[in-house]
Amino acid sequence: MTRWSKKVLPSFKLRLVLFCFVYVGGKQDKIILQTNKQTNILLTYGLFSDFAVMRLTKPTLFTNIPVTCEERDLPGNLFNQLMKDDPSTVKGAEALMLGEMLTLPQNFGNIFLGETFSSYISVHNDSNQVVKDILVKADLQTSSQRLNLSASSAAVAELKPDCCIDDVIHHEVKEIGTHILVCAVSYTTQTGEKMYFRKFFKFQVLKPLDVKTKFYNAETDEVFLEAQIQNITTSPMFMEKVSLEPSIMYNVAELNTVETAGESESTFGSRTYLQPMDTRQYLYCLKPKQEFAEKAGVIKGVTVIGKLDIVWKTNLGERGRLQTSQLQRMAPGYGDVRLSLETIPDTVNLEEPFDITCKITNCSSERTMDLVLEMCNTNSIHWCGVSGRQLGKLHPSSSLHLALTLLSSVQGLQSVSGLRLTDTFLKRTYEYDDIAQVCVVSSKVKQES
Repeated sequence: MTRWSKKVLPSFKLRLVLFCFVYVGGKQDKIILQTNKQTNILLTYGLFSDFAVMRLTKPTLFTNIPVTCEERDLPGNLFNQLMKDDPSTVKGAEALMLGEMLTLPQNFGNIFLGETFSSYISVHNDSNQVVKDILVKADLQTSSQRLNLSASSAAVAELKPDCCIDDVIHHEVKEIGTHILVCAVSYTTQTGEKMYFRKFFKFQVLKPLDVKTKFYNAETDEVFLEAQIQNITTSPMFMEKVSLEPSIMYNVAELNTVETAGESESTFGSRTYLQPMDTRQYLYCLKPKQEFAEKAGVIKGVTVIGKLDIVWKTNLGERGRLQTSQLQRMAPGYGDVRLSLETIPDTVNLEEPFDITCKITNCSSERTMDLVLEMCNTNSIHWCGVSGRQLGKLHPSSSLHLALTLLSSVQGLQSVSGLRLTDTFLKRTYEYDDIAQVCVVSSKVKQES
């Protein structure tokens, strides 16, 4: 049985302080002493004379509830005079709830995903002895990883009495849920005894925004993305930037501005504040790049569109940033052969020929097609030209452009229909109706307009 001799603990003290303006610690805690014999002794000892944890955060503007009355009421001008004498009110606008003074946070506050968590660590030698080899380490434990936040991993040679070691740590929060800040200090006494202690601080990271996306596919291969962003915090946000970073296959155009007198103005107005629980819709148009649009079959199935980059500011300019994961959408299927319109006029004259340009694409990646074009007249649309003509061989993932002429015998909004493509090898016919609409007017109306 091992017998332990009584040891006298040194008289110096170490103090660990993490500033966040909120006291969460105590004056007594458990420490682990590690001797040269690698024997761990768990003791309870008053090592922390003033142990506090402080988070570095910005103050808030002081708010008060104005109490006033009319001059003919019983108090007369008493309440108004008291508000004027109050140093926290704004001179000339005493009834305004927001004051000019700053107040320190009264609690730990909320930490949201995308914000930067900052703390100030101070280790102070309260004893009358010099300690050596002081190593301060700060780690952040999340549900998936452990991060080292210490600026330096080298130990300080010595720490004299009434001196301190300071460090400021920053971390951009990228995960929601429980986070644990682990602060550890190790040092060597004058007698060569190694000592070690650590402390855990737990806090929750909340979700600041709720982001929902919707995709709309156009016949011209364009993709419209609607992003709905909702502020689910309890304070307003200044939306500094909401942009879409497209993938390598697309070019993007933002549709959140309007041209007014030659200048671009946001559709949300000059004040881009998002109040709590408010939702905003952002719209983007994505077009396939030319090198990908010309290759039929490349953009099919599940394709990556890009990711949203959201930057906001809250109290006194505190900045937050979120990036979504890569947004994906299911590209529409067009079968073996796709017919799309490249050009068509908006308005045409009654009983006058007009031209359109079609694009025929072989969506198959293996088989060459031999196509025949047939044009069937409708009650209002009549095709001009030879029906049943050979278009020749169309290789896999290739396309051809075809110019066609037609006229309308009926006024109004007419639908272009009646195109038929037949694959002579499989004896399969593909029908294309309602591929576009055109407004038909009389020649007199068009001349007057």
